Amino acid sequence: MAGNSKDEDQSEKPIFGPETEDILAVSQDRTAPVTQHHAQHPSVAIPDDSKKNHLLNKVTRILNWMPQRCRYDPENPPRFTLSMNIMLAFSGTFTVANLYYPQPILNVLAEDFNVSYERASDIAALSQAGYAVGLLFLCPLADMVPRRPFILFLIWMTATMWIGLCLTNNYNVFLSLSFLCGVGTVTPQLMLPLVGDLAPAHRRASSLSVVVSGLALGLLIARVLSGVVANFTSWRNIYWLALGAQYLTLALLFFFLPDYPAKNKGLNYFKVLWGMAVMVVTEPLLTQACIIGFLLSAAFTSFWTTLTFLLASPPYEYSSLEIGCFAFIGIVVVALAPIWSRLITDRFVFLFSVVLGLAFEFIGIVISTFIGEFSVAGPIIHAIMMDSGTNFSHTANRSNVYNLDPRARNRVNTAYMVFAFAGQIMGTAVGNRLYAQGGWVWSGSSNIAFIGVAIIVGIARGPRETGWIGWSKGWHIRKDDVPKREPVISDIEEAIPPSDSAREDNSNSENTARKNS
Repeated sequence: MAGNSKDEDQSEKPIFGPETEDILAVSQDRTAPVTQHHAQHPSVAIPDDSKKNHLLNKVTRILNWMPQRCRYDPENPPRFTLSMNIMLAFSGTFTVANLYYPQPILNVLAEDFNVSYERASDIAALSQAGYAVGLLFLCPLADMVPRRPFILFLIWMTATMWIGLCLTNNYNVFLSLSFLCGVGTVTPQLMLPLVGDLAPAHRRASSLSVVVSGLALGLLIARVLSGVVANFTSWRNIYWLALGAQYLTLALLFFFLPDYPAKNKGLNYFKVLWGMAVMVVTEPLLTQACIIGFLLSAAFTSFWTTLTFLLASPPYEYSSLEIGCFAFIGIVVVALAPIWSRLITDRFVFLFSVVLGLAFEFIGIVISTFIGEFSVAGPIIHAIMMDSGTNFSHTANRSNVYNLDPRARNRVNTAYMVFAFAGQIMGTAVGNRLYAQGGWVWSGSSNIAFIGVAIIVGIARGPRETGWIGWSKGWHIRKDDVPKREPVISDIEEAIPPSDSAREDNSNSENTARKNS
């Protein structure tokens, strides 16, 4: 038992911490004879490698310093509290907001940089593209490295690059920095799995919902603040406010975010990426959900980016403030989401909620497309029904694919979100191109096509179907008769031989389980 206890302590310690001190001590022991010899013979120089290692260890310890209350203790793991839950929600709000500040002021940016509306829409498109790249290539790293330093580094890097957005007068530089800042804005997608690890089982669902609500609030705040600030002052002031919010978030997390050790140090990064790609093309449920998520997101961003141009043009000619106020429609979504979940999502199969949300959205788009050019009621109806339908469908889609394998939800979420944000990129590009060529009716018609195809994909495969197409297991929509699915992702990962460190981590986990039992 004593041996097992020692293994447990070592497996649960962060990568940097007491282990680093042991390494430093060994390094000092090895260099001690050299130092003594140097004292006796000053003409003999200390090897450069020893100096470099000593300096590297010092730099590592300085960069990884953290307050005592944040340091991980395997005997007393971090306790998840309501204040921590709110802190993570706040952090998600002001990091995800980076993606949405430009949307209500694209017309202002077009005038200031002296470009067309179509070119100005590239700002929003490249921000979303950067976010998709970060989701694909950075989020899987969260399964392999300690998340506290990883999250802090991403926020610091994004905030520092954000200074360039506040200062540059070159449109191409502004586009490039928008893309790079989008890459670093994936921290909310790292916080959600962290909440799943820290929150106790009986509070996990409610804790996650608080953070998800923070993300929705970020979208709302970004649009409102951006419209208000750009209306009364320079548009650059909203970027300066965003910079301050990011550094404030960084300081808050630095002093209060608990450390948590890497759980899968033996995973191979490239094999994990390949495994996610294999999942998408071999698991029918995940494929169906990803296609629907892609089309949902395309319609969503196409509407919100072209809406700015519609409302800024005749017959409306709204100010940035009035356009920004459209974001208050998001309050309707926040209010309806718990009711919808209780009445629909919790009672019926997830696919029923997905298709119902799509139908709800489809009706709103059709109404808006054909009356939006002469009545503001069209965009209002569109915004309410689209935001609500998108929220309902995405929530049910995520819940559905999470059942594939509870042990790999982070990677399943990454695969799904990559498709969702790829859809946002396409929706922004296609919507703005069609708006430039044919106006509101053309861009609205593309949204009708996106959601129409999504409905077809949804009804082509039933909730109990194990193949790619069909309803062979029946038409019942009640959730209580849905059989549990067998995990599919673990099969892919089992085909990848684990490294020695992975085997050691698994052995330590088994020892911990025996001790706890």
